[in-house]
Amino acid sequence: MTEETTRSPEFVQSLERGLAVIRAFDAEHPQLTLSDVARMTGLTRAAARRFLLTLVELGYVHTDGRLFSLRPRILQLGYAYLSSLSLPEVAQPHMEALVAQVHESCSVSVLDGPEVVYVARVPTKRIMTVGISVGTRFPAYATSMGRVLLAAQPAEWLDDYLARADLRPLTRRTVTDPGKLRSALKKIATQGYAIVDQELEEGLRSLAAPIRGDNDSVIAAVNVSAHASRGSSETIRKELLPPLLATAGRIEEDLRAGLNR
Repeated sequence: MTEETTRSPEFVQSLERGLAVIRAFDAEHPQLTLSDVARMTGLTRAAARRFLLTLVELGYVHTDGRLFSLRPRILQLGYAYLSSLSLPEVAQPHMEALVAQVHESCSVSVLDGPEVVYVARVPTKRIMTVGISVGTRFPAYATSMGRVLLAAQPAEWLDDYLARADLRPLTRRTVTDPGKLRSALKKIATQGYAIVDQELEEGLRSLAAPIRGDNDSVIAAVNVSAHASRGSSETIRKELLPPLLATAGRIEEDLRAGLNR
């Protein structure tokens, strides 16, 4: 049975061909002639010409009379998809790519009062005694994502939080002094990331970065967690911070693309 005969009666072949023309352009082929497009899509020159000139008229393609290239308006096709996605859906593929690169678990969380709530997670191996899933909550003061989110709060909100927070020692390393926590948050706000060394659980080190939305405001945090046996805090920072920051940046780009549509 051929591909043609397996298609549904509602299949619109002209749409398929128009999309094939768009997909012919890529990083290696930013500019194409009419003959190039016809050859790469399997269309006749006449059909390729009609599709290209239609895309030119719609503002998706530019031509100087010989060469054709995509115009920025083509991004609207992707923005329509991105604008319909929630933060976890936007973040998920970037988190999966990070986990594949560094071989450590990755999470995204938001601040809910004095706690962080996990809204997305891509695990590798279980390194905590407590299982983590979407919806898991932890006290913000003892987590890397929590500290990134706390550091982004207005001064008045933070003053109230530090005055009311129950800074209980979760391990022997947990920072429980409000003054020391405030100093740590100031440093995080300046450097743009947080690293927490075995303060939530013994043997767990975590590195987090902010995710910024519209108006450059911090709306969430993304982290990677590693067992202490991987190396010192400085080793983990050197190995994991660059890819983590890059991932946060890519998530922000996709979020802003959707918001600015």
